Amino acid sequence: MRTPAPDADYFEGLFAQSDDPWRFKTRWYEERKRALTLACLPARRYGSIFEPGCANGELSAALAPRCDRLLVIDGSDKAVALARQRLADWPQAEARQGWMPDAWPDESFDLIVISELAYYLDANQLAALMLRTRAALKPGGTVVACHWRRLIEGCGFNGDEVHERLHAGLRLQRLCALIEPDFRLDVWCLDERSVAEREGLT
Repeated sequence: MRTPAPDADYFEGLFAQSDDPWRFKTRWYEERKRALTLACLPARRYGSIFEPGCANGELSAALAPRCDRLLVIDGSDKAVALARQRLADWPQAEARQGWMPDAWPDESFDLIVISELAYYLDANQLAALMLRTRAALKPGGTVVACHWRRLIEGCGFNGDEVHERLHAGLRLQRLCALIEPDFRLDVWCLDERSVAEREGLT
């Protein structure tokens, strides 16, 4: 039987020990994964982006230049403070404190980015996250998910299981699927056209 997912104290403890517990700023693995995530977005720019589980804001800072409005949320107070510092140069960006999925904002978005978050949720929380994600999409909206594929101690799912559930629960056209030994990245969209089709190339 799998153990319960990490709780609030676990994440607060991580950020109490380090401003960058997963080494988002220094690992080439993380830098490359961010670049691939950005490259897989089907649009150059978005009106509004939401990133739940933003941690210290490294991916958030990469998303900020691509939108008119960016909202990021994390449960850890320390993580939110770090994300605000990281986003200080982007006036359209806002970082809030809250635990997913309960703190889901009452807003709609053109792009929702779920990165390294969903396997920390139990089955009921993941189902709620999917429902809220689907309901929060604006017409033509896009969902991007990226997760570590190997099982994390204490987590109920690995990345493959998370993405299989997301694909079934979101009921959206999958535009992109990138699977590597370490992580997988999927893009789903209400607008089923490819990037080439959107630009009139086909």
